[in-house]
Amino acid sequence: MAEFVRIYEENPNPKEINKVVKVLKRGGLIIYPTDTVYGLGCDITNLKALEKVARIKGVKLDKANFSFVCHDLSNLSDYVKQIDTSVFKILKRALPGPYTFILPGSKSLPNPFKKKKTVGIRVPNNNIALEIVKQLGNPIISTSIHDEDEVLEYTTDPELILEKWDNLVDLVIDGGYGDNEASTVIDLSEDEPIVVREGKGSLEIF
Repeated sequence: MAEFVRIYEENPNPKEINKVVKVLKRGGLIIYPTDTVYGLGCDITNLKALEKVARIKGVKLDKANFSFVCHDLSNLSDYVKQIDTSVFKILKRALPGPYTFILPGSKSLPNPFKKKKTVGIRVPNNNIALEIVKQLGNPIISTSIHDEDEVLEYTTDPELILEKWDNLVDLVIDGGYGDNEASTVIDLSEDEPIVVREGKGSLEIF
């Protein structure tokens, strides 16, 4: 049975955030709100938790394309090779926001991702997600929770999410209704930005 925790985005209660961080630190899986769709996440430093997420998604961990949710751009160099000024300017302009940026991965990526040439970075414009990552002290991985329903691609109601994921995760955050449009994915690992998926984030800022 997953714990169900209500957190308000305008002013996330530190006590509730702390509860979520404790779950992550002991290798738990959470479902949490972002500025787009609800995400399934865990601590990127916890191998067992990462393997669980990969199993749920039906992928091999070393092949999984999980995004790293960061609090800001300050610890980017831990996961990403040195990027030039023009790329950094794009990131500064777009984040926090509904974008996932694919960047060249560094040698210091966590073990399961060592072989990956690129990494997806997210800094969502959502105080709940940002506070969790800030308190945890390192990124969480994120993968959106797709719905098998042909009409609904993403479930937006936290109570319905809880019903469906109750036995698979340790905690579900009710951060209000989610969006049903995923992030815009931009590949910045080559010379020119490439739009991989057009989602909620506007392309006009590029």
